[in-house]
Amino acid sequence: MASKGTAALDVAENYKGVYGHRVGFGRQAAVLIVDFVKAYTLTDSPLYAAGVADAVRHSADVLEAARAVGMPIVHTTITYQSSSLSDAGAWFKKSPVLKTFVTPPFNLVCEGLEPSVDEIVIHKQYASAFFGTSLASTLVASGIDTIIVMGCSTSGCVRATAVDGVQHGFHVMVVRECVGDRHPDPHEANLFDIDSKYGDVITKAEALAHIGGVRQGHR
Repeated sequence: MASKGTAALDVAENYKGVYGHRVGFGRQAAVLIVDFVKAYTLTDSPLYAAGVADAVRHSADVLEAARAVGMPIVHTTITYQSSSLSDAGAWFKKSPVLKTFVTPPFNLVCEGLEPSVDEIVIHKQYASAFFGTSLASTLVASGIDTIIVMGCSTSGCVRATAVDGVQHGFHVMVVRECVGDRHPDPHEANLFDIDSKYGDVITKAEALAHIGGVRQGHR
């Protein structure tokens, strides 16, 4: 049986030259912060994800830099209007834990990432930030062709948003340090898939360098 390291090498070799082409940033980017709420960071929450706390801290740095240059910023949160979560549809049947998102304090935004009064908040009912929302229209109307994605969870709402993002024609840039999950295996597997097929997984340093270029008028 192949070792875990050998298996990882085999995967990389298998994909090499087939998937993994870099798309890079487009003309104008917006920061998209996906579902950074306390449901993922409070240890008494059923959705607690150990990998999210560090992602929140790293994301605060990127958010601060983006605000400093006036880059458009969009936040998403999962919101349900029905007490029975009927607007969660079949997803609620599969994942009853979604009821956590209607329960304070779990539905509150993580400290340091609260939307400012001039930033858009998209209220969604499903995993993707695009599904059933006005996000694509809002971005297109503002001339945005690139989304810098941060948030959680990597294997859920971040991945779904990345897939829908490329399907709507956007350059998708997922910041590795700024996304998190409850376990490292699905986290890494989904980053691998996103980077292979749907967008570029970039480092926090790369995201900050691009934002710095916006400040200097290079983009």
